[in-house]
Amino acid sequence: MARRHRLLTPPSRQKENPHESTREAGGPLADRSPRGHRLRRRGRSSRARPATAAHVDLDLQRGSPEVVQRDRRRVPQVPPAGRRDHLRPHPFRELHDHPDHADRRRQRPDLAWILENSAPDFVGSGALVPLKSKIENAGELVPAATRLWERDGELYAYPFSTSPFGVFVNTDLVKAAGQKMPRELMKAGQWDWQHANEINKAVAAKGKNGLTILNFDYKAWDNLATVWQGWGAKAWSDDGGTCQFNAPEMVEAMTFLHKAIFTDKSMPGPGTAVDFFSGDTAMAVAQISRAAMLEDATFKWDLVPLPAGPKGEYAVIGQAGIGVLKKSPRAEQATDFLTYFTNAANSAKLAAYFPPARGSLLTADTMAKTSPMLNGDQLQEVVVDGIQKGVVKPSHTGQAELAQTARAALDPLWKPDADVKAVLDGVCAKIQPLLGG
Repeated sequence: MARRHRLLTPPSRQKENPHESTREAGGPLADRSPRGHRLRRRGRSSRARPATAAHVDLDLQRGSPEVVQRDRRRVPQVPPAGRRDHLRPHPFRELHDHPDHADRRRQRPDLAWILENSAPDFVGSGALVPLKSKIENAGELVPAATRLWERDGELYAYPFSTSPFGVFVNTDLVKAAGQKMPRELMKAGQWDWQHANEINKAVAAKGKNGLTILNFDYKAWDNLATVWQGWGAKAWSDDGGTCQFNAPEMVEAMTFLHKAIFTDKSMPGPGTAVDFFSGDTAMAVAQISRAAMLEDATFKWDLVPLPAGPKGEYAVIGQAGIGVLKKSPRAEQATDFLTYFTNAANSAKLAAYFPPARGSLLTADTMAKTSPMLNGDQLQEVVVDGIQKGVVKPSHTGQAELAQTARAALDPLWKPDADVKAVLDGVCAKIQPLLGG
């Protein structure tokens, strides 16, 4: 009987970008490791090879509802002869939202693929195995990348993907609107939200779309952190105990967004279908992995850092980490796999598809070798500098309920006559009890 490692993966990421899923799942895991072991992509009907005392076969299945990839690796372990082990994802939403539920299932996952918004729940629940002593050369991990996954000096998940947000620019539309390019404004020290808004306003006046924030869609409000961070705004205090949606900085940032949407028309309003990659939108705030979708672009484009806000330059990052569930019956094997998966050699392979957390790999020269869509300046400005100084999107324990409550409370904001301060006061009234006060 084959044993199956179950990898807990978030459905939200599977649905977010099927293009990323295809690229990431089939990329570094298809390479031959330095020790000669190999992961092969297989269909559902494939049979696993018999294991030997020196190897264990793992099946890794990952993908969106539209695209499912199954990969297979011979990982150097020492299982009993004749036993087969497989690694497969286990996309249970209820387990991702409630880590402790994993302990109540007949088939417990062994590893958890965790997005940044669920990190506090997993790290704070005590459900994960401590990893710091298991990770090869853990001291070179960038502090900004590991902060979310640590507690009391211990690391509980490895941030294998630390992806900064930048601004993709359709330079053809900017030129047609008679505006200066963002890169020109950067050189002049004028790349800020006010100048960016003027560009997008001019493009919109020509009948095209101005700025879009990918995956926001007037629902996923945490993506607005890519804007409000420039005002120094926060959803809640650093200790997570106090709502700050109605703080002056957030009111100013949300007023800017509301004016851009309903007065300047520089951002498409609610219900408008927008696709930057089709060429009808001037700018898109997105993570750098979206560059892969521009391989066949019919327009000229650039990637620049997020514009500065009233509080100056800043960066925002999204993350995904992998941790071992403590009560898995195969926790020791799963930890061994994660140790191998994240060692220096494999981290270098992963860096071709996921921005790395290791300082030794976090250079423009290194990343340029595996990111042909981006040039050295783009990689340095957006990726390297962004990871070094970036803050992670908002996250909190009980994030699932918080996110839904805040989303509903923000709905009145997306109307032309909205009272911004009153709406944000209402948000705090709703979520403060969930923050513990």
